[in-house]
Amino acid sequence: MNMPAPPRPGDERFDRAACGLLIAELDGTVREANQTLLGWLGLERHELVGRRILDFFSIGGRLFHQTHCVPLLQMQASVAEVQIDMLRKDGVRLSMLINIVRERRADDSFDAFAIFLATDRRSYERELLAARKSAEAELDARLDAEEKLLALNQQLFAADRRKDEFLATLAHELRNPLAPMRNIVTVLAQQLAADHRHTSSLKILDRQLAHLTHLVDDLMEISRVTQGVVELRRLPVDLAAIVHQVMQDLGDAVGSAGLLVTLDLPTAPVVVDADATRLSQVVANLLTNAIKYTPAGGKIWLDITTSDDEIRLSVRDTGIGIPAESLGTIFDMFSQLKPALERAQGGLGIGLALVRGLVTLHGGSIEATSAGIGQGSEFTVLLPRALPVAGIGVSDAPQVCSNAVAPPLYRILIVDDNVDAADTMVMAMEMFGYDPRPAYSGTQALRSGDAFEPHVVLLDIGLPDLNGYEVARRIRATQWGRSALLVAATGWGQAADRQLAREAGFDHHMTKPVNFDTLQALIRTSLAP
Repeated sequence: MNMPAPPRPGDERFDRAACGLLIAELDGTVREANQTLLGWLGLERHELVGRRILDFFSIGGRLFHQTHCVPLLQMQASVAEVQIDMLRKDGVRLSMLINIVRERRADDSFDAFAIFLATDRRSYERELLAARKSAEAELDARLDAEEKLLALNQQLFAADRRKDEFLATLAHELRNPLAPMRNIVTVLAQQLAADHRHTSSLKILDRQLAHLTHLVDDLMEISRVTQGVVELRRLPVDLAAIVHQVMQDLGDAVGSAGLLVTLDLPTAPVVVDADATRLSQVVANLLTNAIKYTPAGGKIWLDITTSDDEIRLSVRDTGIGIPAESLGTIFDMFSQLKPALERAQGGLGIGLALVRGLVTLHGGSIEATSAGIGQGSEFTVLLPRALPVAGIGVSDAPQVCSNAVAPPLYRILIVDDNVDAADTMVMAMEMFGYDPRPAYSGTQALRSGDAFEPHVVLLDIGLPDLNGYEVARRIRATQWGRSALLVAATGWGQAADRQLAREAGFDHHMTKPVNFDTLQALIRTSLAP
């Protein structure tokens, strides 16, 4: 690099440069310096010019210059970015970053210094280092928080799974004592049908048993919904017909509560693409909720309105109402209102959670509104509307099977390790005109089956020796078992349980307590000649 002739004092470009400039003899004697460097060192020109540059270096700087800079200048005629402390006139050290170029010309040789004040750079580097440490600390804290959040999420997921498993197990365990209770109520109803003194008592017992069964069903259903294993059997159905059927089922509950229920339904079919059973649960739970929390003498309105692409079902009541702060959580599982807890009919707090889950599965939405405590409430369900289908109307509501005609004398093997459940089922089926026989284990069922050759086997799954699936497979391997009607009667009602039942050879899967109308309908349709 060829350097121009040494600048002269008074040259503005030289004096006011952004860095310190200094020209020195090869022995280090200062020939010239600019105002920038003089200002940093607090010197006048005559205090620097003519003196050796080493006089203004710290002791360490002098040593470094002699051992590092001088050899490099001799070998390669340049030194780049060496950091040396220089001394200001008042003795304060200034950290300098120095570049040196040695110029050798025919008529002149000198060392040209470019000096940068490194104090700001050090400050910047310290700030940068501090910022880096802060960022690293924040990143470490964030990663630690994310790791803890992940662990917490895994714990919550595991707890949620255990909760679902607990609900399913609880529902199963509750079904076992419900089965003999339902059986004996059915037997008593048949035996005392003509005795009006007991009719009222039996109705109360039957109604409370149905309520308990409904709660168990809700436990099972909410477990399925939260696990995402509900399978919808969607068909075009008339929502108005479903409402009429639910109202028929809840007639006794409405009368006992002393309420007035008003229906405002379209005359034409209100067709939705839905699972009729699940939609019946939605309507029944909303009406049951209104009945439960509306005082005697109150009113309930159920309205259905339609638009081009949507159906709106509203259940409104004059009940206890919902406080504003609870509207956002009313559909959460186990959500309970304080006024509801103070009432004898508080419930489990799962009915509305189940309703929301089922409505969502149908592609709809649900909303709760209330003016506040004591002001009643309204639940509004919105469902996509389906195209009208010929032949679907209110008259298509499901009909209860009639038992007026005595069935053929079918032989029925009832297998259950719960002796009360098996014996009371035998009593009930005898009342309906069948020929039943109990078995209390899988092994006994196989022996009895070979001797009895039943037309129907009502088989529990949880048996003490062989489980019901294995018993079913062995029955299917026998001569008589190939044509027998195999019905699983169990407290387990998950989708996986139904699939296992099908794979084991069962024709049907029923959850306890068994509905006798449904069971008899299965027998008639399956065994009719």
